Amino acid sequence: MALSTPLTGILLFNLGGPDDLASVEPFLVNLFSDRDIIELPLGAITQPVLARLIAKLRGPSVRANYALIGGGSPQLRITREQAAALEARLNGLARSGTAPRRAGEGGPAPGGQRFKVFIAMRYWNPSTEQALTEMAESGVSRVVTLTLFPHWTKATTGSSQKELDRILALPGWRESGFTVTGVDRYADDPLYLDAMTDTARRAYESFPPQARESLVILFSAHGLPQKSIDGGDPYVEQIEATRRGIIERLRVPNRHILGYQSRTGPVKWIGPGTDERIEELGREGVKDVLVVPLSFVGDHIETLHEIDILFAETARKAGITGFRRPEALNTHPLFIEALARLVERHLEA
Repeated sequence: MALSTPLTGILLFNLGGPDDLASVEPFLVNLFSDRDIIELPLGAITQPVLARLIAKLRGPSVRANYALIGGGSPQLRITREQAAALEARLNGLARSGTAPRRAGEGGPAPGGQRFKVFIAMRYWNPSTEQALTEMAESGVSRVVTLTLFPHWTKATTGSSQKELDRILALPGWRESGFTVTGVDRYADDPLYLDAMTDTARRAYESFPPQARESLVILFSAHGLPQKSIDGGDPYVEQIEATRRGIIERLRVPNRHILGYQSRTGPVKWIGPGTDERIEELGREGVKDVLVVPLSFVGDHIETLHEIDILFAETARKAGITGFRRPEALNTHPLFIEALARLVERHLEA
């Protein structure tokens, strides 16, 4: 293949998570310093100070939570696996049966186009600037950002894009020569919905037949400050689109409801809370619940600790004897195919 074949860089946006227990507090400082994710009282000038205070106060309990899931977040490892699978698919390796290579190695794709996948974690490493540096060193000129947050909100994809724009406006990056476009949402993408439905169906069928007759499907999405929704953020509508898409594909008669998890900080959040929903179901006498996480495409603290440990304990105390969740998408083949097709359609547009 000619050395002049252009190299397209795919930049995956994700949140990030502490690698180990020592990283928990600085990660929390980064997280709570971002006013796009939560506007702490007293304004932007004092937010970094309050962020450090909150991180100091919450550090011990959050470290304890991460200790229960292995001593750190698995998000970077999983995102690297997703990047490797996506890169292999875009470069034609998955279709031909060739074993996927590690993300970043690049390679030939059908039609002579080459792709290389990079990762930009919003609140940890590799940072957006680190990813851009790797792209520049690799000879990338065309960049396609691809969010790993299916539902757009300024607190996730919006914040990641804002950080990218900020860095590209800095001296030294203004003349980088990057052409940047992106895929910023896919809540109703058919292949994404197929992947979500596949994991939900397998979890549903893991319940005994008699339990399936009365179980309740509890969808759980990440919470968002009410102020964001009041300001016109489309997140809730997109969550509903995903929920409808899964239910239409599942085609089961069971009752289904929605709750919001991971609500924290001194602001009003959208609700009801997932934990509140679980307690309500317990009071109603429901014994079997399938909790389907929305807005997460890989395992991390919200699935491994909040759902699998905290919510499972809430369910037990509420008298719910069957409490399960589907496997996270991670490198589910349909999900990787969805991401690849999103990129391909974007490049063809």
